[in-house]
Amino acid sequence: MIRRLLVAAAVLTLAACMEVEQASTPERQAGQTVRRDTAAWNNEPLANGPKWSKGDRTSWEEQIKKRQLAQHEDRRIYQ
Repeated sequence: MIRRLLVAAAVLTLAACMEVEQASTPERQAGQTVRRDTAAWNNEPLANGPKWSKGDRTSWEEQIKKRQLAQHEDRRIYQ
């Protein structure tokens, strides 16, 4: 009786460790549209957030660099 319980517990424990196959993209169903992400610099800047020119990758990258420098602890202290 105890042996059967131990075997059952071992089987359940191993079943819980089973890895389920994961797909990166689900299968498309009929009539379903796929929405793709746009590049970050092609979006409108937030109304009260940092500003960049829509569609200009260089201005967006400059804004990101400024934001990263503001988050750098050594540079923030000595400003």
